[in-house]
Amino acid sequence: MNKAKLTRFIQKYSLGGLVESVAWKAGDNKLVTRFISDDKTVLGEIQLDNFAFTSPDLGVYTTSTLSKLLSVVGEDIELETQEIEGKAVNIFVKSENTKVQFQLADLAVIPNVPDLKKLPDFDVDINFDGAFIDKFIKGKNALSDVDTFTVLTEDGELKIILGYSNVNSNRIVFSIDKNYTKTIKPISFSAKYLKEILTANKEATSATLKVSTAGLAHTEFKIDDFTSKYYLVEVQLTA
Repeated sequence: MNKAKLTRFIQKYSLGGLVESVAWKAGDNKLVTRFISDDKTVLGEIQLDNFAFTSPDLGVYTTSTLSKLLSVVGEDIELETQEIEGKAVNIFVKSENTKVQFQLADLAVIPNVPDLKKLPDFDVDINFDGAFIDKFIKGKNALSDVDTFTVLTEDGELKIILGYSNVNSNRIVFSIDKNYTKTIKPISFSAKYLKEILTANKEATSATLKVSTAGLAHTEFKIDDFTSKYYLVEVQLTA
């Protein structure tokens, strides 16, 4: 097995270290995890196809520790689990003359991820090309203390604003559509999570952010053997 695939899988849900605790489901030639952030503002699902490993569900409590252990082994790895009474308690990663052991957690301590079976209608489709993705990431880095991005219409334009506020503020305005016919009142979502989502899927040359004025945004990536789905929950502005 190629370690790079497993590393990419982790990157797509851990989002720069912002998500730590998840359950992995390995079987039917795929690896799947669903996750939710501590502040409940982002949740999602990552699926890796053509993953030839089967085990009981794996409780990964500290993803950052597992990532560090993976850095020790080579690029060609083998996975093995230790099971007690049908539950996986350890996972071993072997490569050449090196073997690392990662202690798994009881699934009861892994955050429960709500099902998103009834999604609202999405009112706005925003297409991101590679240039916009790069600008957004650089914009968030420039405004490191800004928590949100806001979708709205102003003067007949659809815009995304980093740092939007009702008072004077540092901000970056991205003009999305200069001839937008609908009216979208300001609706805000986590900027740090969108930045990390775009960074974790940097192989993509385009993406579509779907926004519902009911308070949810969604984006999805299909890259190689990966399908990555993300949902951002509306963040209420305090000023």
